[in-house]
Amino acid sequence: MSLYDKASLVQIPSGYKSGTLYSVLPANGDGDFDHTRATSATRVNKDGLIESVASGVPRLDYPLIDGVVQDCPALLLEPSRYNNLQRSEEFDNAYWNKSLVSVTPNDGVSPDGSVTADKIVSGNSTGAHFFRRTGLNFSASTFTFSIFAKFTDDLFEQFHFVIYDGSNHFAYFDVKNGVVGSADAGFTTSMVNYGNGWYRCIASYQTAAAAGIGQIKVELGDSTSETGDGTSGMLFWGIQWELGSHETSYIPTTSATVTRNADVCNGAGTSAEFNDSEGVLFLETAILSDDGTEKTINLYNSSNAGNRLSINYRVDVGRIQMFLNYTGATATNISIYDIDKEQIAKLAFKYKNNDMAIWYNGFELVTDVLGTTSTSIGFDTIEFERSGGSYFYGNTKQLMVFNEALTDSELEQITSWTSFSEMAKGQLYTIE
Repeated sequence: MSLYDKASLVQIPSGYKSGTLYSVLPANGDGDFDHTRATSATRVNKDGLIESVASGVPRLDYPLIDGVVQDCPALLLEPSRYNNLQRSEEFDNAYWNKSLVSVTPNDGVSPDGSVTADKIVSGNSTGAHFFRRTGLNFSASTFTFSIFAKFTDDLFEQFHFVIYDGSNHFAYFDVKNGVVGSADAGFTTSMVNYGNGWYRCIASYQTAAAAGIGQIKVELGDSTSETGDGTSGMLFWGIQWELGSHETSYIPTTSATVTRNADVCNGAGTSAEFNDSEGVLFLETAILSDDGTEKTINLYNSSNAGNRLSINYRVDVGRIQMFLNYTGATATNISIYDIDKEQIAKLAFKYKNNDMAIWYNGFELVTDVLGTTSTSIGFDTIEFERSGGSYFYGNTKQLMVFNEALTDSELEQITSWTSFSEMAKGQLYTIE
């Protein structure tokens, strides 16, 4: 018998409709999650293209490895963010100031499959070749800037962001070779390969308190003065400026800034799916960012929220906590440390009288032989939050609940990778 046959609730993201994420088990619908989001949002679909989904629709986001879309999606849950830049795909618009460049609109196929990518063409002159937006209101906060870029001509293999908040700060990206270049102190930079030569180039930066004087500039080349030829340039699409220390899914804009509301996913299960005395909560998941906010997956009693088994991605860097509480008493409080919480991992949290444990990628990392359970906890609901707070924002490929404490060999089996290739793909590693 497969271990999946032992599970009482199985969530492998596959079926959905507006407002509902269907679970594989139980078959009667009691394990289905309620999903809300008051705005549309984007995802990467099974063809590897960015697409918009309607408000309330769960996002099954397909991961990319070296620009190649993978077979199995993950449930993408994100916080509310806004794109503060207008005309995110229209660089020929007067909203964008230009210097020594021209714009050829709709010159290439963009990451959403439409012919909407603009080519920024260098002028036949020497100097700074760029487009920019001025008058931005920075306020001593961490912002993340991103844009999709594609190499087209040998004259310009790189471009760079220039962020001005009273002084200029530079972050360089080698789009031809798909590698991050140099960056000034204070930047966190990265590139994501979206296939077909496209890279999402990302720069997070703590700006100074310089309201009304900020600007963002996208400049061709690897120096502040280049010699153009009147024909060479680079394709760009989908620029975004959001408040936060990491990028989120692309938010398209036209004549106004746009807010994407947060995802909320909860309300799955009944008392029939959960066992108060013993069980296992299994996850294959990762958070979006270890950004100093707590994120929780919570199995609890909807009539007494203090009776709960919480899996907390703590504010401490690299810490995941298993917390079981009922009738005001802490049954267990154990944690694993030095874990990359942004990397997809297989985790199992076992609870049983005097037998608590956390398993991680095939290994038992911590135990508690004194923790006790109770038959009166009353578990009846599982959610990607903790009763209205500590929302879980991340990518989840599997969630399962077992109504018995699995054996060590079963826990090793369910949290292990079946091959090196599976591990690499599951954790989005590149195999060279």
